[in-house]
Amino acid sequence: MPIGSLKTLLDRPEPALCGWSSLADPVVHEILLRSFDALILDGQHGLQDMADLREGCTRAALLGKPSILRVAPGDLALAGRMADLGASAVILPMVDSASEAEAFAKALRYMPGGTRSFGPTRAADLFGLTPRDYFAAADEAVLSFAMIETAGAIADLDAILAVPELGGVFLGPSDLSIAIGNGALDPKGTATDAAVADVARRARAAGKAVAIYALDADDARRYAGMGCQLIGISSDVAILKAGCERLNTEFRR
Repeated sequence: MPIGSLKTLLDRPEPALCGWSSLADPVVHEILLRSFDALILDGQHGLQDMADLREGCTRAALLGKPSILRVAPGDLALAGRMADLGASAVILPMVDSASEAEAFAKALRYMPGGTRSFGPTRAADLFGLTPRDYFAAADEAVLSFAMIETAGAIADLDAILAVPELGGVFLGPSDLSIAIGNGALDPKGTATDAAVADVARRARAAGKAVAIYALDADDARRYAGMGCQLIGISSDVAILKAGCERLNTEFRR
């Protein structure tokens, strides 16, 4: 898999649809990878440990698809480690300011422009590169996505988008709805949609990639119409629950 395969996906005219994984089972990861353009591993709310995240990155690379990993808020050390394990991009939740976005983006770049320590043994192997060749390509190929989901991020959006090292933004409609709606959870609401569309428009104008989480296919289509280029849809847990419910309903009917 080329190290820049995620950027190739983002350059397509149609949006990339990504499987979202909260489960640790590598077979589940394979199923998602065979169905979608890329795999997003949820290291914030998911059930994976470090070994599971490593194996998710490995399965993605061996199947020729990018892996994208969401770390916990503020966990810059894990962000760099996930890049070392072969992640094509890292998502940082709850970014609240340009200074936080800059620190995060630099954590995925080597010195002198960043703070990432050199040690990509696994990543270099997965991309079929020597460590030296990986080093030469990684700063431009491994993307940083700052999650826009707080009132602070909305207020500081122009400054966040002006961070040169930042690869893009990732919109979290649930937390965003809480932030702009005085504590009300309304990810599908009109105010949330308006905020998503505004962030997407401004990010695209600033030359940043725009990614988002969608609860279902209707949300994904709507967000694609707003200019979102990369869409994480549903989750392995939600898909499993929905499939079980559908089969039960069909049988009992």
